Amino acid sequence: MRRSDRLHNCRTFYRPIEAAIRWSGLDRFESRILEVVGARNIPGPEDFPRWPMLRLNVERIFDAMRNRELPYGRAGITCDNPSLLDDGELTVRHVDLRAWMTRFYPSHKPAFLFDDIERQLHPAISVEAVQALLADREALRTQLATYQSELEALRKEIKRQGPSERTLAPRSETTYLNIVGGLLTLLLGKSPSGTPYSSFETLESVISALIAHHEGRPGISERTLWAKFAAAKRQVSAA
Repeated sequence: MRRSDRLHNCRTFYRPIEAAIRWSGLDRFESRILEVVGARNIPGPEDFPRWPMLRLNVERIFDAMRNRELPYGRAGITCDNPSLLDDGELTVRHVDLRAWMTRFYPSHKPAFLFDDIERQLHPAISVEAVQALLADREALRTQLATYQSELEALRKEIKRQGPSERTLAPRSETTYLNIVGGLLTLLLGKSPSGTPYSSFETLESVISALIAHHEGRPGISERTLWAKFAAAKRQVSAA
């Protein structure tokens, strides 16, 4: 049902037969039904044989009023007076009808009482639950946007940093040089008996082998290796 049609069928209060017509989806036959029913509140058993749900829905509404499950009144004014159940001006308010149907007929969501989103919800899911989920989603979206903004700021900061700002911390640099220097000592050193630890005899041969096996990798160039190895040897010697 279009929104304009739904709003046209909505009122602040209804006669029981008017509510039953909308509940049964017989809106387009309303004038015909009201003409047949007249001042009565409930259609006769033989009035509308093609539409058995109409009478059933009217009886459901009256059953709820008799058992004080659905407030009723006269001309839109709520009044708990059983004598009104036979009054041609008997009415039920829109808000009371909606609350009653939500409680007792949760799988029934006629368009004149519930909007499109509510009609698509599973009966076990309340509007309040959906609203809570939507609020949580918006909070998460806001939090995600904040994190993305912070991440982008960090990326820009790193991009702006020069090479000197990206160097290792002093302690990490010392550790790194000690390890490299120690490895060089083993590669070029000899055991106490004079046996070489490796087949490498000079630092140049070590550098040549590294370039031959790992050429193209960051840091594996003759100039960088000579500089780093020299620094590592000085670090080990100083220690």
